[in-house]
Amino acid sequence: MSLQLFLLVAAGLFAIGLYGALSQQSIVMLMMGLELMLNGIILAAAALWYFLTPAGNDGPVLIVVVLTAMAIEMAAGFAVVTAIYRSRQVDVTDSAADLRG
Repeated sequence: MSLQLFLLVAAGLFAIGLYGALSQQSIVMLMMGLELMLNGIILAAAALWYFLTPAGNDGPVLIVVVLTAMAIEMAAGFAVVTAIYRSRQVDVTDSAADLRG
């Protein structure tokens, strides 16, 4: 496997996530698109660290920290979406725009 292949897969993940984030009305699908974009960035960073400095341990540690933070962020985001849905029966971004205060 080469660096170019990993970067191509990462660019594909990012592109699919960008399309999903920009084209969907559902809040959950929007969050899934953002998750795919972040996974593409993490895959590119991991591949670069592996191929450029294979002996260093800084890259994998940072990736684990970022993945943990991303999981916590998504859990909090889904909790907010669940609370909005339960209180107002709103599951699309256009209907949730009136929640700004």
